[in-house]
Amino acid sequence: MKSDKRWWILSALVLAVAAFFGLGLGRYLSLDFIKSQQGALETWRAANPLMAALTFFAVYVAVTGLSLPGATILTLAAGAIFGLAWGTLIASFAASIGAALAFLVSRLVLRDWVQSKFGDRLASINEGVRKDGGFYLFTLRVVPAFPFFLINLAMGLTHIGTLTFYWVSQLGMLLGTVVYVNAGTQLARVDKLADVASAGLLISLALLGVVPLIAKKIVNGFRARQLTRRWKKPARFDRNLVVIGAGSAGLVSAYIAAAVKARVTLIERDRPGGDCLYTGCVPSKALIRSARLLSDIARAHEFGLRGARAEADFADVMARVQRVVHEIEPHDSVERYTRLGVDMLRGEARIVSPWQVDVTLANGGVQQLTTRAIVIATGAAPVIPDIPGIEATGYVTSETVWAWRALPQRLLVLGGGPIGAELAQAFARLGSKVTLLEMGPRILPREDEDVVVLVMQQFASDGLDLRVDHRALRFETVDGEKQLVAEHQGREVRIAFDALLVAVGRAARLQGFGLDELGVECGKTVTTNAFLQTTFPNIYAAGDVAGPYQFTHTASHQAWYAAVNALFDPFKTFRVDYRVIPSATFVQPEVARVGLNEQEAREKKVPVEVTTYSLADLDRAIADGATRGFVKVLTELGKDRILGVTIVGEHAADLLAEYVLAMKHGIGLNKILGTIHTYPTMAEANKSAAGAWKLAHQPKRLLAFAERFHAWRRG
Repeated sequence: MKSDKRWWILSALVLAVAAFFGLGLGRYLSLDFIKSQQGALETWRAANPLMAALTFFAVYVAVTGLSLPGATILTLAAGAIFGLAWGTLIASFAASIGAALAFLVSRLVLRDWVQSKFGDRLASINEGVRKDGGFYLFTLRVVPAFPFFLINLAMGLTHIGTLTFYWVSQLGMLLGTVVYVNAGTQLARVDKLADVASAGLLISLALLGVVPLIAKKIVNGFRARQLTRRWKKPARFDRNLVVIGAGSAGLVSAYIAAAVKARVTLIERDRPGGDCLYTGCVPSKALIRSARLLSDIARAHEFGLRGARAEADFADVMARVQRVVHEIEPHDSVERYTRLGVDMLRGEARIVSPWQVDVTLANGGVQQLTTRAIVIATGAAPVIPDIPGIEATGYVTSETVWAWRALPQRLLVLGGGPIGAELAQAFARLGSKVTLLEMGPRILPREDEDVVVLVMQQFASDGLDLRVDHRALRFETVDGEKQLVAEHQGREVRIAFDALLVAVGRAARLQGFGLDELGVECGKTVTTNAFLQTTFPNIYAAGDVAGPYQFTHTASHQAWYAAVNALFDPFKTFRVDYRVIPSATFVQPEVARVGLNEQEAREKKVPVEVTTYSLADLDRAIADGATRGFVKVLTELGKDRILGVTIVGEHAADLLAEYVLAMKHGIGLNKILGTIHTYPTMAEANKSAAGAWKLAHQPKRLLAFAERFHAWRRG
């Protein structure tokens, strides 16, 4: 129904514009015609002042509303016919109302389509308009160099409010309207439009247009001074940048600062490397590798091997995990970053003013650092749910599980997200009887249902007891046995276990750094703008503490923006780019994704075309016995532009890199199909998926012609 309305409006507009040009009505909106008819128009106005004003007003609104050429001539005519005061009044309101009509038509007919097609590319523009649309519109209105009809149509495609558009247009066009109406009162002296808008006048108006942006800078500066007036700003600074937290975001921020020869101090209360090195990505992948090898050996008969068997020595497995950590540790070490030019400092950091950080050292002393800018990169910590009895029962998290040296016989994992799923499968393969409890209807809730089905099938093969739709009520110890009481389908069930692993999510580390006392706005994370600035313009945040993603690679990505903006603002700043963010869950089969999946496309009502290629058809997957999985590509309807990709199967995260590159640089499926991929490799799955899309978009008419052509050539 809505699309029908759009069609009728668009058809009516096209017909009206076609009639205007087809009937040659443009000749009535020329300077020569107005000058030749000036006497008659003045006589008509004198005889019928109200009718003349209303008719002129309606014509002006129609011309601007239809985005027809001639608004400037009508503004001159307003002065010639009605004089300066009445001419300005009539032209000003007619121009603004007509502009608002054009704006609304553009919004109704085109905005939804444009936003659905190019929303990711327009994200930064939408955000800028949302915050400062009035300033930008005023600047465009004041400067005559920008065609007003284009401004009307372009602003209609954004999310600026209609009322804001109207009153800013009314105000912004007023000065230019006065200039042209005043020129119209002396119409006999005007031979061409250049006589009205001299170079000096255009420059003056352009400078005036910049005034709102300058005013905005002044207002922002005033607000910043108001925020910081409680503290005395140092005349000189010890550092250009102080970074709090030496995880991925902190290390990268400090490295970038040192690389551009800034003086930077990186403060860490524990060991540089953060969660990823010691309790996250690195140890979990080392554990998963050992568990995966054990699983592969159990499949040895599939590959013609007899008598192959292995048993896990859990203490040795965990020792290997620590060896892997220690081998990677030098990459993030104090020694390495000191050589790179970073001042490494171990201690508890506290921000006491926008320009001062106090560091409590191991010996109890306090070192004070003054700095031009600060980056908060304090990471996140596991969430412990408020379930009765959980503290008395005891638990481990993804941070503390690495101290284990004995494998629990019965392990209960609370939480079916990526961390819970990865660790549950690994421990099940190493020999634990694992029960995975998830409150929702399925594990990995952000993934498509067909993805989760494959993972759950493998979990069942691994002997993992998966309990979905189970809500934990309380923990109890009965006759020396630990039990969880959970609710499932309205009744209570009991699950016995020996050890509990809590993996229900992670929360930003916000406490203990002086953020509350300073007045830094926080929700679940530190509140930042598009430049990663916090409440205080010289204090930035990056990584898990800033959100919205909790990936090591995203933390590093944000760190570049935070560091560069902190060091070079106000001379040069960059809006953080979240358009192409890949993710992976390292269960088996591995799950990797970038951009939209089907679930998100439905939620956001984005029309997509889905192409799926099964790994069961891939030669290398067949040879490796790794046929469980697929490549799923979401594209624009009828086009090869990639909107999202999900890959399930062996090395999914590695295969995804080609699509991440393609989406980042606007490469479509046709070019992927035209790229040589080594045979036989898993990477051929990407080319095959592109081929499946191409097969569904065969040029049938051209192929029919080709068939007739070849038949003709055969004689």
